[in-house]
Amino acid sequence: MAIPTQTPRQRTAVVTGASSGIGAATARDLARAGFAVVLTARRTDRLEALAKEIQADGGTAHPYTLDVTDRDAVAALAAGLEACDVLVNVAGGAFGVEEVASADPADWRHMFEVNVVGALQMTQALLPKLVAGGDGVVVVLTSTASFTCYEGGGGYSAAKHGAHVLAQTLRLEAVGQPLRVIEIAPGMVHTEEFSLNRYRGNADKADAVYAGVPGPLVAEDVAEVVTWAVTRPPHVNVDLLVVRPLAQAAQHKVHRTS
Repeated sequence: MAIPTQTPRQRTAVVTGASSGIGAATARDLARAGFAVVLTARRTDRLEALAKEIQADGGTAHPYTLDVTDRDAVAALAAGLEACDVLVNVAGGAFGVEEVASADPADWRHMFEVNVVGALQMTQALLPKLVAGGDGVVVVLTSTASFTCYEGGGGYSAAKHGAHVLAQTLRLEAVGQPLRVIEIAPGMVHTEEFSLNRYRGNADKADAVYAGVPGPLVAEDVAEVVTWAVTRPPHVNVDLLVVRPLAQAAQHKVHRTS
Protein backbone atom coordinates (compact mmCIF):
# COMPACT_ATOMS: atom_id res chain seq x y z
CA MET A 1 0.00 0.00 0.00
CA ALA A 2 1.59 3.26 -1.14
CA ILE A 3 1.44 6.29 1.13
CA PRO A 4 0.00 9.31 -0.76
CA THR A 5 2.59 11.67 -2.17
CA GLN A 6 3.55 14.65 -0.03
CA THR A 7 3.12 18.13 -1.49
CA PRO A 8 6.36 19.95 -2.41
CA ARG A 9 6.16 22.20 0.66
CA GLN A 10 5.41 19.49 3.19
CA ARG A 11 7.84 17.32 5.10
CA THR A 12 6.75 13.84 6.11
CA ALA A 13 6.85 12.59 9.70
CA VAL A 14 6.25 8.97 10.70
CA VAL A 15 5.00 8.52 14.25
CA THR A 16 4.83 5.11 15.93
CA GLY A 17 2.47 4.41 18.82
CA ALA A 18 0.10 7.01 17.35
CA SER A 19 -3.14 5.38 18.51
CA SER A 20 -3.08 7.01 21.96
CA GLY A 21 -1.15 9.03 24.53
CA ILE A 22 2.10 10.72 23.57
CA GLY A 23 2.10 9.23 20.08
CA ALA A 24 -1.35 10.61 19.21
CA ALA A 25 -0.56 14.00 20.76
CA THR A 26 2.72 14.18 18.84
CA ALA A 27 0.98 13.39 15.57
CA ARG A 28 -1.53 16.18 16.17
CA ASP A 29 1.17 18.69 17.05
CA LEU A 30 3.39 17.82 14.08
CA ALA A 31 0.40 18.13 11.76
CA ARG A 32 -0.34 21.58 13.19
CA ALA A 33 3.32 22.44 12.52
CA GLY A 34 2.80 21.63 8.83
CA PHE A 35 4.04 18.04 8.56
CA ALA A 36 2.29 15.34 6.58
CA VAL A 37 1.98 12.75 9.33
CA VAL A 38 1.94 8.98 8.83
CA LEU A 39 0.16 7.48 11.84
CA THR A 40 1.30 4.00 12.77
CA ALA A 41 0.08 1.65 15.51
CA ARG A 42 -1.76 -1.65 15.80
CA ARG A 43 -5.30 -0.33 16.37
CA THR A 44 -6.76 0.61 13.01
CA ASP A 45 -9.96 2.17 14.34
CA ARG A 46 -8.06 4.62 16.54
CA LEU A 47 -5.68 5.57 13.75
CA GLU A 48 -8.52 6.23 11.33
CA ALA A 49 -10.35 8.36 13.90
CA LEU A 50 -7.20 10.38 14.59
CA ALA A 51 -6.52 10.86 10.87
CA LYS A 52 -10.04 12.21 10.37
CA GLU A 53 -9.60 14.55 13.34
CA ILE A 54 -6.32 15.92 11.97
CA GLN A 55 -7.75 16.30 8.48
CA ALA A 56 -10.82 18.12 9.83
CA ASP A 57 -8.40 20.53 11.51
CA GLY A 58 -6.75 21.23 8.14
CA GLY A 59 -3.79 18.89 8.57
CA THR A 60 -2.47 16.00 6.51
CA ALA A 61 -2.54 12.54 8.06
CA HIS A 62 -2.41 9.00 6.73
CA PRO A 63 -3.26 6.01 9.00
CA TYR A 64 -1.16 2.88 8.56
CA THR A 65 -1.76 -0.17 10.74
CA LEU A 66 1.59 -1.53 11.92
CA ASP A 67 3.22 -3.62 14.62
CA VAL A 68 6.76 -2.28 15.01
CA THR A 69 8.00 -5.71 16.15
CA ASP A 70 7.02 -7.20 12.76
CA ARG A 71 10.10 -6.69 10.59
CA ASP A 72 8.37 -7.53 7.30
CA ALA A 73 5.54 -5.12 8.03
CA VAL A 74 8.00 -2.36 8.88
CA ALA A 75 9.85 -3.00 5.61
CA ALA A 76 6.56 -2.78 3.71
CA LEU A 77 5.80 0.60 5.27
CA ALA A 78 9.23 1.92 4.30
CA ALA A 79 8.84 0.65 0.75
CA GLY A 80 5.51 2.45 0.39
CA LEU A 81 6.86 5.84 1.46
CA GLU A 82 8.16 8.19 -1.20
CA ALA A 83 10.01 10.20 1.44
CA CYS A 84 10.53 10.42 5.17
CA ASP A 85 12.00 13.44 6.90
CA VAL A 86 11.23 12.71 10.56
CA LEU A 87 10.77 9.45 12.45
CA VAL A 88 9.37 9.64 15.97
CA ASN A 89 9.76 6.34 17.84
CA VAL A 90 7.05 6.49 20.51
CA ALA A 91 5.74 2.90 20.54
CA GLY A 92 6.67 1.26 23.82
CA GLY A 93 5.29 0.76 27.29
CA ALA A 94 5.78 -0.89 30.65
CA PHE A 95 4.24 -4.24 31.55
CA GLY A 96 4.20 -5.39 35.16
CA VAL A 97 5.64 -4.05 38.41
CA GLU A 98 7.10 -7.23 39.85
CA GLU A 99 10.54 -7.17 41.43
CA VAL A 100 13.48 -8.97 39.84
CA ALA A 101 13.00 -12.02 42.07
CA SER A 102 9.50 -12.66 40.76
CA ALA A 103 9.31 -10.93 37.38
CA ASP A 104 8.06 -12.87 34.38
CA PRO A 105 10.82 -13.02 31.72
CA ALA A 106 8.07 -12.79 29.09
CA ASP A 107 7.21 -9.29 30.32
CA TRP A 108 10.86 -8.21 30.11
CA ARG A 109 11.13 -9.72 26.63
CA HIS A 110 7.96 -7.94 25.51
CA MET A 111 9.22 -4.60 26.78
CA PHE A 112 12.56 -5.04 25.05
CA GLU A 113 10.93 -6.08 21.78
CA VAL A 114 8.62 -3.06 21.65
CA ASN A 115 10.79 -0.34 23.19
CA VAL A 116 14.15 -1.31 21.68
CA VAL A 117 13.82 -3.74 18.77
CA GLY A 118 10.77 -1.93 17.42
CA ALA A 119 12.63 1.38 17.40
CA LEU A 120 15.66 -0.31 15.86
CA GLN A 121 13.64 -1.85 13.03
CA MET A 122 11.82 1.39 12.25
CA THR A 123 15.07 3.34 12.25
CA GLN A 124 16.87 0.81 10.04
CA ALA A 125 14.04 0.68 7.52
CA LEU A 126 13.64 4.45 7.18
CA LEU A 127 17.28 5.50 7.52
CA PRO A 128 18.00 5.61 3.76
CA LYS A 129 15.05 7.95 3.14
CA LEU A 130 15.88 10.09 6.18
CA VAL A 131 19.43 10.63 4.95
CA ALA A 132 18.39 11.10 1.32
CA GLY A 133 16.15 14.00 2.31
CA GLY A 134 19.17 16.04 3.38
CA ASP A 135 17.90 16.83 6.89
CA GLY A 136 16.60 13.66 8.49
CA VAL A 137 15.58 13.48 12.13
CA VAL A 138 15.21 10.39 14.31
CA VAL A 139 13.51 10.89 17.66
CA VAL A 140 13.74 8.18 20.30
CA LEU A 141 11.30 8.62 23.17
CA THR A 142 12.89 7.10 26.25
CA SER A 143 12.21 7.94 29.89
CA THR A 144 13.91 9.17 33.02
CA ALA A 145 13.72 5.45 33.88
CA SER A 146 16.43 4.93 31.25
CA PHE A 147 19.04 6.28 33.67
CA THR A 148 17.37 5.86 37.09
CA CYS A 149 16.36 2.45 38.40
CA TYR A 150 13.65 1.85 40.99
CA GLU A 151 12.03 -1.11 42.70
CA GLY A 152 9.59 -2.95 40.47
CA GLY A 153 10.81 -1.13 37.39
CA GLY A 154 13.77 -3.27 36.38
CA GLY A 155 12.38 -4.51 33.09
CA TYR A 156 11.14 -1.10 31.98
CA SER A 157 14.38 0.63 33.02
CA ALA A 158 16.40 -2.00 31.16
CA ALA A 159 14.32 -1.54 28.01
CA LYS A 160 14.43 2.24 28.11
CA HIS A 161 18.16 2.17 28.77
CA GLY A 162 18.44 0.03 25.65
CA ALA A 163 16.54 2.68 23.69
CA HIS A 164 18.83 5.35 25.18
CA VAL A 165 21.87 3.38 24.01
CA LEU A 166 20.33 3.01 20.54
CA ALA A 167 20.05 6.80 20.23
CA GLN A 168 23.55 7.46 21.58
CA THR A 169 25.16 4.88 19.32
CA LEU A 170 23.30 5.95 16.18
CA ARG A 171 24.39 9.55 16.75
CA LEU A 172 28.03 8.44 16.85
CA GLU A 173 27.70 6.25 13.79
CA ALA A 174 25.82 8.87 11.74
CA VAL A 175 28.19 11.77 12.38
CA GLY A 176 28.95 13.55 9.13
CA GLN A 177 25.61 12.54 7.59
CA PRO A 178 22.57 14.83 7.34
CA LEU A 179 20.86 13.06 10.23
CA ARG A 180 19.95 14.41 13.64
CA VAL A 181 19.32 11.95 16.47
CA ILE A 182 17.22 13.32 19.31
CA GLU A 183 16.36 11.62 22.59
CA ILE A 184 13.44 12.89 24.66
CA ALA A 185 13.26 11.47 28.20
CA PRO A 186 10.02 12.36 30.01
CA GLY A 187 9.43 11.91 33.71
CA MET A 188 5.93 11.48 35.14
CA VAL A 189 3.35 11.77 32.35
CA HIS A 190 -0.34 11.14 33.02
CA THR A 191 -1.82 9.42 29.97
CA GLU A 192 -4.89 7.25 29.67
CA GLU A 193 -3.13 3.93 29.14
CA PHE A 194 0.49 3.83 30.34
CA SER A 195 -0.03 3.01 34.02
CA LEU A 196 -3.20 1.07 33.27
CA ASN A 197 -1.20 -1.29 31.05
CA ARG A 198 1.58 -1.47 33.60
CA TYR A 199 -0.85 -2.54 36.34
CA ARG A 200 -2.59 -4.98 34.00
CA GLY A 201 -5.87 -3.07 33.89
CA ASN A 202 -6.14 -2.26 37.60
CA ALA A 203 -7.50 1.29 37.45
CA ASP A 204 -7.18 1.94 41.20
CA LYS A 205 -3.45 1.15 41.21
CA ALA A 206 -2.92 3.11 38.01
CA ASP A 207 -4.68 6.18 39.41
CA ALA A 208 -2.66 5.98 42.64
CA VAL A 209 0.53 6.72 40.69
CA TYR A 210 -0.67 10.28 40.07
CA ALA A 211 -2.71 10.79 43.26
CA GLY A 212 -2.05 14.15 44.88
CA VAL A 213 0.53 15.21 42.30
CA PRO A 214 -0.18 18.81 41.31
CA GLY A 215 0.21 19.07 37.56
CA PRO A 216 1.84 15.90 36.24
CA LEU A 217 2.88 16.21 32.61
CA VAL A 218 0.29 15.27 30.01
CA ALA A 219 0.85 13.88 26.53
CA GLU A 220 0.54 17.30 24.91
CA ASP A 221 3.45 18.64 26.98
CA VAL A 222 5.77 15.99 25.59
CA ALA A 223 4.38 16.40 22.07
CA GLU A 224 5.24 20.11 22.10
CA VAL A 225 8.79 19.28 23.18
CA VAL A 226 9.16 16.81 20.31
CA THR A 227 7.89 19.32 17.76
CA TRP A 228 10.18 22.04 19.11
CA ALA A 229 13.22 19.74 18.93
CA VAL A 230 12.62 18.52 15.36
CA THR A 231 11.96 22.03 14.05
CA ARG A 232 15.30 23.48 15.15
CA PRO A 233 17.61 24.57 12.29
CA PRO A 234 19.38 21.65 10.56
CA HIS A 235 22.70 22.40 12.28
CA VAL A 236 21.14 22.21 15.77
CA ASN A 237 20.86 18.77 17.40
CA VAL A 238 19.09 18.31 20.71
CA ASP A 239 21.04 15.28 21.93
CA LEU A 240 19.05 14.59 25.10
CA LEU A 241 16.19 16.55 26.60
CA VAL A 242 14.80 15.56 30.01
CA VAL A 243 11.35 16.94 30.79
CA ARG A 244 9.58 16.47 34.13
CA PRO A 245 6.65 18.07 35.92
CA LEU A 246 7.60 20.71 38.47
CA ALA A 247 6.35 18.40 41.23
CA GLN A 248 8.90 15.71 40.34
CA ALA A 249 12.49 16.47 41.31
CA ALA A 250 13.69 12.91 40.70
CA GLN A 251 12.32 9.43 40.17
CA HIS A 252 11.75 8.97 43.92
CA LYS A 253 11.18 12.63 44.85
CA VAL A 254 7.63 13.66 44.01
CA HIS A 255 5.62 16.34 45.78
CA ARG A 256 2.05 15.28 46.61
CA THR A 257 -0.59 17.47 48.17
CA SER A 258 -2.27 14.55 49.90
